[in-house]
Amino acid sequence: MEDYILREIDRLGEMLLMIARKLGLLDGDTPDYSLVDVNDEFDKANLPLDLDAVLHQENPVWYLVETEKISDHGLETFIDILFHSDLDENKKAALLNDALAYLDGKGYFSFRLHSLCGN
Repeated sequence: MEDYILREIDRLGEMLLMIARKLGLLDGDTPDYSLVDVNDEFDKANLPLDLDAVLHQENPVWYLVETEKISDHGLETFIDILFHSDLDENKKAALLNDALAYLDGKGYFSFRLHSLCGN
């Protein structure tokens, strides 16, 4: 129960930061970076994930959830990282929509990902 409460506090904090940014109260946002940078960070963290292989899947969100067994928070973070990279805008939008459909369908409301829809 304590872990759940801590996660919810973190989510509320994220939501408040996003609201503050939207209102112009905070400057700065997630920095833009290339997919090469993302791959390098995955390698440094010893994450056994081949970004190119994931992105070439017919449905990358389903692949991450079903095959890689990524958590809801992990999926949210993964999509957020890719959204701020140099990935093709159409691919970003498709990934974001698929992730939101999956998470919303489970009842996991992602303030972070929903805030990206208006950008």
